[in-house]
Amino acid sequence: MGGEARAPQIRDPRSAGAVKRIMVAGGAGFLGSHLCELLLARGHEVVCVDDLSTGDERNLEMFRDDPLFEFVQADVAAAPSLPVDAIAHLASPASPVDYERIPIHTLRANSLGTWRLLDIARERSAALLFVSTSEVYGDPLVHPQPETYWGNVDPIGPRSCYDESKRFGEALLMAYRREHGVRANIVRLFNTYGPRMRPSDGRVIPAMISAALDGTSLPLHGDGLQTRSFCHARDTVAGIAHVLTDPDADGEVLNIGNPAEITMLQLAHAILAAVGGPGEIEHVDKRPGDPERRRPVIERMGVRYGWAPSVALTEGLEDTVRWFAALRKAGLGAPIAVTAGTSASATPS
Repeated sequence: MGGEARAPQIRDPRSAGAVKRIMVAGGAGFLGSHLCELLLARGHEVVCVDDLSTGDERNLEMFRDDPLFEFVQADVAAAPSLPVDAIAHLASPASPVDYERIPIHTLRANSLGTWRLLDIARERSAALLFVSTSEVYGDPLVHPQPETYWGNVDPIGPRSCYDESKRFGEALLMAYRREHGVRANIVRLFNTYGPRMRPSDGRVIPAMISAALDGTSLPLHGDGLQTRSFCHARDTVAGIAHVLTDPDADGEVLNIGNPAEITMLQLAHAILAAVGGPGEIEHVDKRPGDPERRRPVIERMGVRYGWAPSVALTEGLEDTVRWFAALRKAGLGAPIAVTAGTSASATPS
């Protein structure tokens, strides 16, 4: 462990009016598109940069014609230097299926991509928010996980392309801040879910919902007693936006997640209840390197911004099931309108 927790004053960046034009790298993805949507709703100009390797332009259709929105198709490592006030870096594959399929691309996004965005931030005097992950804590030996925990990560295992590139991205960001004075911050996201996830995403909630809607057995890796803490996309992007648009934030490292811890077996039963039908649970091989426990300490976000998750798992799962059910009804392809807690027309990414 290292560092000391801080206790700054609560502030509402929405009243500051300091940030006007924001680049969202990875903005066509599941979480990036939710962030674009929220920022536009708050009156910011948004430039979405995405190479569409795991993102989908259809996630952007509901606000594509907004005069405050611009889409640029580009690899984050070659992102154009545009005049912006802030940059959010979400341009990385974020599911086991993706970073096992494209490990080099994952490493590139979090290393060279972060380097490029830092250069842009330095050139444009913009702030950079690196959207990191609880994976930097690895299979934690400290529970729950505060921001001061240094982690327990396998540097060469099957998940290392993601875990270690995120850790490198964090180190690079802080080095740029110290050497070049770039205003830079880190948020570490714990498991996030909600509309716009792909059915084939590979993460546990899409996999289980898809199986339940298919009427097939829900896959449960290992004994199902490993735990996670799930935060709905609506809560996650609200937390990201607090830090991103705060003109005084600099050098912050903040967990964003829901501290309500649940076993995967409990999650499976909760998904069956949300789908509303009986179902079977099938135990399958445990994923290599799969952490046993995850739960964030979120006091820093609470003290600084008054932020805490508000969407209960039951509500969030019902929202997400409606999304997947509507996709299924639409044939999994066309953009659709869904009456849900956070989303309208788009396909998942």
